[in-house]
Amino acid sequence: MGFAVRRIAVRFALILAGAAVVPLLLYGFVSLFSLQSGTRDTVIVGNQNVAARAAEEITRYVSGHAEILKALGADLQDTELEVWQQDRIVKNYILQFREFREITLFDAAGGTVATSRVGPTRLAIPAGATIRVGGASMTAVRFDEDQLPTTEFAIQLRRLNQPAGWLIGQISLEEMWRMVDRIRIGNRGHAMVISADGTLMAHGDPDRKPLVAQAQRESGHPLLQPGAPPWVEYAPEGGEPVLSVAAAIPTLGWTVMVEQPTSEAFATSLALRRQLTIAIALALLIMMAVGLTFGRRFIAPIWTLKAATQQVAAGHLETRVDIATNDEFQELGASFNTMADRLVELQEEVKKQERQAMFGRIAAGLVHDLSHPIQNIGNSTRLLLRDDLDAESRDMFRKTIDRELSTLKRFMDDLRNIVKPKPIERFALDMNTSVSEIVDSMKAEGERQGVAVHAQYGDGPLMVVGDRFALGRVYRNLITNGIQATAAGGSVTITTGRQDGFVQVTVADTGSGIPADRLATIFEEFVTTKRRGLGLGLAICKRIVEQLDGSIAVESEVGIGTKFTMRFPARETLPAQAAS
Repeated sequence: MGFAVRRIAVRFALILAGAAVVPLLLYGFVSLFSLQSGTRDTVIVGNQNVAARAAEEITRYVSGHAEILKALGADLQDTELEVWQQDRIVKNYILQFREFREITLFDAAGGTVATSRVGPTRLAIPAGATIRVGGASMTAVRFDEDQLPTTEFAIQLRRLNQPAGWLIGQISLEEMWRMVDRIRIGNRGHAMVISADGTLMAHGDPDRKPLVAQAQRESGHPLLQPGAPPWVEYAPEGGEPVLSVAAAIPTLGWTVMVEQPTSEAFATSLALRRQLTIAIALALLIMMAVGLTFGRRFIAPIWTLKAATQQVAAGHLETRVDIATNDEFQELGASFNTMADRLVELQEEVKKQERQAMFGRIAAGLVHDLSHPIQNIGNSTRLLLRDDLDAESRDMFRKTIDRELSTLKRFMDDLRNIVKPKPIERFALDMNTSVSEIVDSMKAEGERQGVAVHAQYGDGPLMVVGDRFALGRVYRNLITNGIQATAAGGSVTITTGRQDGFVQVTVADTGSGIPADRLATIFEEFVTTKRRGLGLGLAICKRIVEQLDGSIAVESEVGIGTKFTMRFPARETLPAQAAS
């Protein structure tokens, strides 16, 4: 019962938790989703802003150098300058703008006019595809012998709207490296710059800088694919998942990317989610604990009443409940106690009525069954007192008196066995011998009623442990019933045999039979199918058979006859005497 109380208390706690916490859970999950979504969006937008600002800085950085070279070209187009003056100007620019490694002025025919280099120039007029930046042509980025990214700007000079030569400047993009290195997002977020063909030109992660020197291509990056979104979460090969955002530099065809491990980028969101989850779990546990406490108190009176009801149903009518809750349960407990008191009263009344009914049945049976023998004894006694009675009549009346006295003695024995059954003695005996003794003594009784009494014995000996006199009483009772139920010309057959480890004895008659609706009660006391008798014979037979570890069953069909079957455990040996 304690387990059931706990189970119902748990259900009650869950109901309370559901009523109180489910709205909180729903609100928490909605808030958690909104918080997580808002935090993610904030982090993504923040990283995109960083990438966009870096793209703007790089654009200004590159465009600024193109403007510087254009300004130099404007100075060098002065027709009054001598060659040595142009050479001096070029060399001064190299000293003033240290990002320029070399500047060379070519004439319209491609000949060198002035150069900042001491010695022959290493620059040449670009012949392939270039990028237009602020009116200058920019070549693809390459890496020099120091593994630094470099590029060249070319400006075509014109006089009087006619080509007048070329100004070529080689620029080191080392400052772009430093700019990318200075970009930090959190503790582990870095930026990188990728060219139009997917070549990695700069990377803020020191562990990945060697990839820049190796001209590593990132063409497989998710953000470089056609139709790619502005940001993506992905796991690089052999690395942890990262949040990657991109900002394009349209004028150069480059892309600035900012990557940050998702565990760091969304750390705040994850921490808040854990905190909110813990808070919800604690609230749920507290509500369940409160529900269990109050649930047990609420359910306890119900189970007290249930236990008391089961006790009363089991026959313990003295059971009472004591519920002191000052509520409806207390009233219900008082009603239960009142009901139990009333049941005790009703039980006493029923017992009284049953005793009266049984006494009435016994009295009626005694009056009915004893009146005839007593009357016969009285009549025979009065006749014996007559002086004119001959010897033969006297002998007949004495036999009548003896027979009726035997009948009275048998009634007394039946009543005595009901009140205080005789102890059963146990001896090893042969069932064939036990049955034959009774059959032989009952044949004469059968002949007087015109009923043949037969016996069919199985191959013996058929050994059982039993009481010879008690079993004889059973057989005599069953044979007598069979004779009384059978009309003249009928028969009673007793059969013995062995079956499945049991010794079986059947007593079958060809009498009137027993109605089917009465078969279930014929072994009960004071139940009889005859006009005379107390109805104790079959009840005593059943008690004797069961005391000897046997069983008795009946089969009957009205108008055909009745068969009683008894089964006793068989014994394989014949001991001198069985244990009592």
